[in-house]
Amino acid sequence: MSTDRFGRWAGLLLATAWLAACQPTSGDQADRPETARAFPRADRPVAGVVSNEFSNEEARDDRNEANTVMDLAGIEPGMTVADIGAGNGYYTVRLADRVGEQGRVLAQDIDDGALKRLGTRVERDRLDNVSIKPGDIDDPRLPEASFDRIFMVHMYHEVTEPYAFIWRLRRALKQGGQVIVVDVDRPTNRHGIPPKLLFCEFEAVGYKLAEFIEKPDIAGYFARFEAVGPMLAPEKIKGCDQS
Repeated sequence: MSTDRFGRWAGLLLATAWLAACQPTSGDQADRPETARAFPRADRPVAGVVSNEFSNEEARDDRNEANTVMDLAGIEPGMTVADIGAGNGYYTVRLADRVGEQGRVLAQDIDDGALKRLGTRVERDRLDNVSIKPGDIDDPRLPEASFDRIFMVHMYHEVTEPYAFIWRLRRALKQGGQVIVVDVDRPTNRHGIPPKLLFCEFEAVGYKLAEFIEKPDIAGYFARFEAVGPMLAPEKIKGCDQS
């Protein structure tokens, strides 16, 4: 190889290496869905899902949980409601009864087995006002501008991509619609979420806290959020730092 050709070849290698070093790498994003990578990574551990039932239904009814939460959320006949992380349908069937024949309930989960069991229950109980839809870990996949209320009961702490998830969730709210969160005040790796962190994550995406109540009778707390202002671009969202 001539000296000139060797010089050009070596220069090309150096330039290629320099350009590669300057390019952003996705190595630290490899564990995330591509559709979530424009959003901040959540600064919190997430406990594995051990069950899609928070507790048995009889115990929940004994403390009047569903009626208490639905009353606080202002659920009325004719409303359209989404039940995110519906599991085996404790809230789904009770919401269906509350909104009545003129209302609609969409039950969503990422667990196919839970959705199949819920589908069997809906058919058995002839709940004609209930629809079932699978979701993704970073996208509830809800139709836009469709819901008066969106429920996330004892499941938000399991969302691994909260910023992407609730950013996309916001588009599904009707004008004046609200997101209802019921959870427990404890670390996320112990199947709960501290209220301060909950508020921060929702506020980062453009929600305001409308109401917060600690409710021992529902084994946790009740929080109600409303969307405010224009939607932020994903790269403009600032994640919450727990350090």
